[in-house]
Amino acid sequence: SLEAETGQATGWKQTGSLSIATNPDRLTHIRRQASLSQAFGIGAEEISVSNAAEKWPLMRSDDLIGAVYSPSDGRVSPSDICAALIKGAKSQGLKVFEDTPVTGIRTENGRVAAVQTAQGEISCETVVNCAGIWGRSIATMVGAVAPLHACEHFYLLTELMDSVTAPLPTLSDHDGHLYLRDEGGGLLIGCFEPQGKALDIETLPEDFAFDLLPEDWDHIEPILANAMHRIPELEQTGVKMLLNGPESFTPDDRFLLGESPELRGFFLGCGMCSVGIATGGGAGRALAEWIIDGEPSMDLWPVDIRRFVPAQNTLRTLRERSPETLSLHYAVSFPGRQHQTARNLRLSPLHSRLENAGAEFAERMGWERPRWFNPENKPTAPELSFEKPGWHSLHAEEHRAAREAVVLFDQSTFGKLLVQGRDAESVLQRLCANDISKADRRVVYTAMLNKHGGYESDLTLMRLDADSFLLVTGTGQPVRDKDWIRRNLNPDEFVTVTNVTGAYAVISIAGPNSRKLLSRVSLDDFSNYGFPYYTHRTIEVGPAMVRAARLSYVGELGWELYIPSESALPVFDALITVGDDLGLKLAGVEALSSLRIEKGYCAWGHEIGPDDTPLQAGLEFAVKFKKPDSFIGREALLQQKMEGISRRLVMLTVTDFEAHPHGGEPIWWNKSLVGRTTSGTFGHTLGCAVMLGYISCVDTKLDTMLNTGNFEVEIACRRFPAHVTLDALYGPKAIATRK
Repeated sequence: SLEAETGQATGWKQTGSLSIATNPDRLTHIRRQASLSQAFGIGAEEISVSNAAEKWPLMRSDDLIGAVYSPSDGRVSPSDICAALIKGAKSQGLKVFEDTPVTGIRTENGRVAAVQTAQGEISCETVVNCAGIWGRSIATMVGAVAPLHACEHFYLLTELMDSVTAPLPTLSDHDGHLYLRDEGGGLLIGCFEPQGKALDIETLPEDFAFDLLPEDWDHIEPILANAMHRIPELEQTGVKMLLNGPESFTPDDRFLLGESPELRGFFLGCGMCSVGIATGGGAGRALAEWIIDGEPSMDLWPVDIRRFVPAQNTLRTLRERSPETLSLHYAVSFPGRQHQTARNLRLSPLHSRLENAGAEFAERMGWERPRWFNPENKPTAPELSFEKPGWHSLHAEEHRAAREAVVLFDQSTFGKLLVQGRDAESVLQRLCANDISKADRRVVYTAMLNKHGGYESDLTLMRLDADSFLLVTGTGQPVRDKDWIRRNLNPDEFVTVTNVTGAYAVISIAGPNSRKLLSRVSLDDFSNYGFPYYTHRTIEVGPAMVRAARLSYVGELGWELYIPSESALPVFDALITVGDDLGLKLAGVEALSSLRIEKGYCAWGHEIGPDDTPLQAGLEFAVKFKKPDSFIGREALLQQKMEGISRRLVMLTVTDFEAHPHGGEPIWWNKSLVGRTTSGTFGHTLGCAVMLGYISCVDTKLDTMLNTGNFEVEIACRRFPAHVTLDALYGPKAIATRK
């Protein structure tokens, strides 16, 4: 609608897009994309190689094994888009100052007060940092985190080609690291090459704006060879220009959006990772809604600035990571893919012990967490696969040990917030849906909800003394949770929130033999009577004093031990030395994931988030509507309870061994699309693929759907019959969640 609103052309052309595959993994990748697009109402479909060749006559196709076509895709002119946006904004009273360097940002009482420029100061309550490759420098002015770094980014324009006579779909040859499209009677050849080049923006002239970087033909030569392979006519075509410009990339290839937790009124909309035009309309709208309404209108956690910590914002870290981020932009999106650069930023006190025990680590928010253990150094190729990875058997052993014996998880990366002060209890009662007044000796699982009843976080809570509470949240959530608590404090309330994540290690013991194991290193009473479910207290374990909480995230008997970091190694060693005959195994997050999915336990960012309510997730047991204090989201939940829910979290199983779900797969009922999965894995106890997902129950009642059956799950464009239920298929009905 932009051109119609402003009268300024945007250059929009609906040409479609064509993705091609030259190997089975890439084919699975684009098929999964096509399936996921169905769940979001975007038309994309698998087409034959011959059909793909007809849509791109210049393309060599004899080495292709498949293709996906999306007819609604298109392209625009970036300069025209900017002109249209500025013209439309000016018509609404906006003022635009070009060639106006920002020299500082003035703050008052913890929020933005003014922007200082070379031409004077502009008073304001809100600043939006859309400074592109300079975004980090602008954020540094106010002490905010904005982890992005510039890389050199290349594309090439050819001379005129007689064969280019009509608009072509944008061609994605990602196995060749390429994208191609017609441009000015020739071709535009762009790339995300395997070895990206970081750029030090400090070397750029101060007046660098719309300039280009030096050509680098040696660097781009392998990509040109790929392009000539795909488009043979390029061997006889001249090059008009090689363009090299700076582009910013973040540590996880997703942009930065939202209000900084460091400064009120300071918003970010930068680090676009070369998808600024493609996502600019949606990101701009979402950011505008966030500023105006004080909250986003949708779940934006994947791009929320609060997913990062300062350790991920150092120049050394960003300079190492950004070229890898660029190089993986077109990589096959295997489940579990890990970055290789800028690792070991945050280490558990147990890291060296786990490494010596054969741990393979995964990164989360800068932390290194064991994925699985391979003490005998068994072959694990292929480690990356859409089907069974090479470590499948190692994962299975850890999974079975939790069900049949006992396992030890290092969960020291759990976020831990210490909430203290005169008003701590009343504040937490207002923020938490459960009744936290009973947390003296009880562990309280609770949600913190937004005003719409959606999850801002889920956590467990323990009272340490009259005015102190320990909140335990997911590895990726402490920055977000601390920010949520602080922004919801009233001016007259006295409460402090301290992130103490690094001060405590967490060792989780789970499995039928967990009680026996703990009894060998502690004189405490671990019986049902002596240590009831969901209680906590301080005990002795080996040579240390620890806080023990009886709960587990795997659906088995278990405890979590919160240990001062300086005592973590002695406690770990004490446990390891007495567990051999009990079948004790070290286990990683892959086993933790499959165990919790079998039990139907929810995970933040998968089953629960800002758009999901406890009623939809089947977690109403953790909401206390009748507690003395009201809580944020209560009215919205009561209304939803009265009107009924529009969708519900369910558990799905598929017995076909060719089904390999990973989350994000469409769910069909009676040939109608009704939802998508949120998590998926192989359930080693159940012996089949197991998933969690939401299904819509607007058009048909949920009971009718469940009783009728006829469910299918679509995985990479193939549908598999599925069994769907509200209850976990392993053990008693799940009654708790944790990260």
